[in-house]
Amino acid sequence: MSADELSTPLGQKRNRWQRLRHYRLPFNATQAIATLLGLFVLVFLGFAIFGNDPFGGEPVVQVEIKPAPDEPKQAAAEPGQDQGGKTGGPATAAADHQGTKEAAPGHKTITIIDGSKGTRQDVVVATGGAENAELPAAQAPADGINPKLLEQSRYGMIPVMVGGLKPFNAYAMTTDADRAKAERMPTVTIVVGGLGIGAARTNEAVMKLPAAVALAFTPYGSDPGKLATEARAKRHEVILQIPMEPFDYPDNDPGPQTLLTSSAPEQNLDRLNWHLSRIQGYVGLSNFMGARFVATEPAMQAVIRDAAKRGLGYLDDGTAPRSVAGTLAKSLAIPYARADLTIDQVPAGADVDKALARLESIAKERGSAIGMASALPVTIERIVNWSKSLESRGILLVPLTTAMLKSKSS
Repeated sequence: MSADELSTPLGQKRNRWQRLRHYRLPFNATQAIATLLGLFVLVFLGFAIFGNDPFGGEPVVQVEIKPAPDEPKQAAAEPGQDQGGKTGGPATAAADHQGTKEAAPGHKTITIIDGSKGTRQDVVVATGGAENAELPAAQAPADGINPKLLEQSRYGMIPVMVGGLKPFNAYAMTTDADRAKAERMPTVTIVVGGLGIGAARTNEAVMKLPAAVALAFTPYGSDPGKLATEARAKRHEVILQIPMEPFDYPDNDPGPQTLLTSSAPEQNLDRLNWHLSRIQGYVGLSNFMGARFVATEPAMQAVIRDAAKRGLGYLDDGTAPRSVAGTLAKSLAIPYARADLTIDQVPAGADVDKALARLESIAKERGSAIGMASALPVTIERIVNWSKSLESRGILLVPLTTAMLKSKSS
């Protein structure tokens, strides 16, 4: 009698399934998984070390090459070819060598690389005149944007000055007659900032505010460029706000790609290029927060110099008493202005009205005044109502570029 039978209760026999349940593998699941992973790593290393693929990972393109149509026979023999059609001599070799470098008009030489062997082969294919075709409409500059005032950066198109033509003048929404009138009257300028992030609030500002009100866009949002184009279509001048380091950074963070006092000038200029590429058609730059940055001369100098090089103006939002932007702008003779107050620092109807009245008083005392505001519904409503009777009180609402040039002349 076997041991299995001795352990079986009386009257019962173990079936095959019960016997298999007592059978155990010589390894557990963890050991099996570890063994499989080890085998996978060994196979991968062997392929990487001993595989002969010098162009592994390179993109592979398959091109269908059609033979070119037969060329018409020449009436006269080519140099290096006799009347019988036989070729020979140095002239033929030189012609063959030149043919591998230069293709006939309407054709182009491309190089095909064998991904497994690394061999190269030059092939002449027909281009169909694609090189001279015009750019698709989707790649054409936006309406009202002068392509001469743009240059390519690694982030996209950014403004540039060409000769005497500057974006500041090209995108100003005013005329010489308007500027002459502004020289004879006290003027007020309103800049509504923080736009581009909320499409609904931005559209409300674009549609409801008077055209003379300048709109300042942050570089954020899903499509700030489209919103800025709509603003210009409604005759608003556009300003680009550049996020700069405040004193309590990073607890108070303006957003991605913020310009920092601790960064090298080259790094800040690279970040500035990212911001510059986000929208088109603006007349100048302004700080977005940045109380520490605008008070740090070495950091701020790089920004003002770049604005001068690109033919842009600069607006200081007036929130940093120690800002050096004015001194730097004057040294480089670029259009500059500083805001006198924030209209909706207290976002209540009565307080906004008081701030607008204060702005009128400053304009009468100094000849011009600039107020900053946000696109709050109460602010937009009060500005619209206030502006309707402003000229009857002897004060002119003017675009930002007019205020900058008037400030400079004063």
